[in-house]
Amino acid sequence: MVHKQVSRLMQVNYIREEPVWYQAVLQFPPLSLPPKAPPSRPNAEAEIPPQLTSKSKLRRPKNQPLAISYLEDEVRRQFFRDHPFEAFRPVSIVEAGLVEPEHPVRGKEWTRLSQRGKNPTAEDAVLFAVNLHNHHKVSLTVAYTRAVAEFRALRAEYDIANTFARMEAEAYGIVFSSAIDRTFEREDKVYQAAEHKKALDEGARLARKRWRAILGVDSGMGNTWSRGQEYAKLQEQGIRPTHLVVDDPATQSTPTDDIESGSDEFMRLWSN
Repeated sequence: MVHKQVSRLMQVNYIREEPVWYQAVLQFPPLSLPPKAPPSRPNAEAEIPPQLTSKSKLRRPKNQPLAISYLEDEVRRQFFRDHPFEAFRPVSIVEAGLVEPEHPVRGKEWTRLSQRGKNPTAEDAVLFAVNLHNHHKVSLTVAYTRAVAEFRALRAEYDIANTFARMEAEAYGIVFSSAIDRTFEREDKVYQAAEHKKALDEGARLARKRWRAILGVDSGMGNTWSRGQEYAKLQEQGIRPTHLVVDDPATQSTPTDDIESGSDEFMRLWSN
């Protein structure tokens, strides 16, 4: 409505003076328009040209996009058909800031799968089969068979080595816990850390209690603080405080006596 829009503009001071018709429109607002019904289309299906119906023969366009196909995809598809459980092995797909460089062993120098490690991945086996086919002029069937055979042999060797290493470690007393046990151990460490912190806090609290000032001990000048006036008064009267140890004058030695006794001892050692 026009009067509603003018009201908003007046609230933000966009229109400073009220229009002449504004009060009249507020008293007699216009009627709202009825809802608009959609137009009727009784013969909508009849208007479709016969060339666009499903029964008509459609011409294929002349320019067709070429199929994008890589040899690695075909080998990878066949490899996972033969080794479906390899798809369950976790693989990190996190990308770093730089593209990972290619392995230095590639091309004609790559003749055995073990050249890239004793524990090859599925991707290593696929790339090895394609490398044999492209650079060593081996048929794809023979290259795939050789890559799979070396892959299985290296995996079996790796599993056997791990099994015997585990048995040797267990013989020396090492206990391998499961994932659930490791989770419980982490929880216990958290609980023990909280208890250790609580014990440290309790020890610090006891230490503060142990070294706090004890005001109930009589120092000889009363248990009330006189701002030093009592101490000055005793000093004027020539009275020593009771917390000082007074040495016996008879047992005190002068510096001259110490020097003379030291000289006599030195001469005695020199004569000997």
